[in-house]
Amino acid sequence: MCEESRSLPSRRGLLRSAGLAAGALGASGLPGAAPAAASPGPAPSPSARGYRTRVVLVGTSGGPIWWEGGSGRAGICSAVVVGDALYLVDLGSAALHNLRPAGLLGPGEGMNDLRHLRAVFLTHLHSDHIADYPALLLHGTSGGGLGLPDRPVRVHGPGDRGRLPEVFPAGRPVPRPVNPDAPTPGTEAMTRSLVAAFATDFNDRLFDTGAPDVTTRVRAHDIALPDGAAPGGPVPRLRAPLPVYEDDRVRVTATLVDHGQMAPSFGYRFDTDDGSVVFSGDTTVSPNLVDLAAGCDVLVHEVIDRAWVEESIAGLPVPDETKEGYVNHMIGAHTTSEQVGRVARDAGARRLVLHHFVPGGLPDGRWRRAGRGFDGALTVGRDLMEIGVGRRRR
Repeated sequence: MCEESRSLPSRRGLLRSAGLAAGALGASGLPGAAPAAASPGPAPSPSARGYRTRVVLVGTSGGPIWWEGGSGRAGICSAVVVGDALYLVDLGSAALHNLRPAGLLGPGEGMNDLRHLRAVFLTHLHSDHIADYPALLLHGTSGGGLGLPDRPVRVHGPGDRGRLPEVFPAGRPVPRPVNPDAPTPGTEAMTRSLVAAFATDFNDRLFDTGAPDVTTRVRAHDIALPDGAAPGGPVPRLRAPLPVYEDDRVRVTATLVDHGQMAPSFGYRFDTDDGSVVFSGDTTVSPNLVDLAAGCDVLVHEVIDRAWVEESIAGLPVPDETKEGYVNHMIGAHTTSEQVGRVARDAGARRLVLHHFVPGGLPDGRWRRAGRGFDGALTVGRDLMEIGVGRRRR
């Protein structure tokens, strides 16, 4: 297990260390431009030299809020890198801006080179986990390309929930839903709608610059639920993880986690030849997640500060019983810093990495209490931090 986990160096330093000159690859898709060379894949930082599998924390903030206090945290997004193959988990606000400084784009200064991106996994469809998904589609096919003609990027995520959530707090008038004919689209339907909404841009680049057709470079998939698991119902205890994706580098399985009324919500496990990495998604303490993470090398888990929740709600001009309901509603969908260490302990995880911080602006020291009750290594995540998995390869 890697004992080194620190922020990555600048992109310019990464290019120097890789022996690549900035701008060595020109933008593809322009009239008269030569075809771009195959991407060499993500460049490791010095802390990951020798590690074939590594986790990169692209963005570590949770919540649909632009946090104050100079947190320096982009929206939630994580990467698993196995050799020259890249996989992303969630696409929070501004996270894609961190791909280049994280060394996760190809080496061309003028390119959005994501030909080494094989798959994207969305834990659930809350805005703070998908805000940059439209940007991935829009910019990924321009100036370098997203995916390959014979290997489109696979996007896996929740399917249509099939019903609206209950009104909260109880007794509030029931609002008219947005898009009432299809109010709870899943990953496949969402992707189709985004492509249709931005067709002007896609067609302009397709006809005017020779950019690839986005529909040939991205394939969205709704994750099928097991028998007995209603899309909007209670979260059942699963007998086995759900198979999601497999190639020559990784096997990805999923489980259902409990994120309140946002269902279905998933946690993901990546198994490689070097070890295993589990991402919790947003969830309260979940027996399914403990099962999925059993014996993993790295557990990357969300965390919320209960004291901050209580302080934030205390000032609301509502009765005390309503305030208590708000607190329980929030805590009932997330894992607190007092709980998350026990989750890692019960799973037998070797390392616990915290991310999806709510709030995003608290100092790192406030989160270290999460190590109580856990004997393994604890890492308080930061944007651009990476963790090697397995042993260094000479």
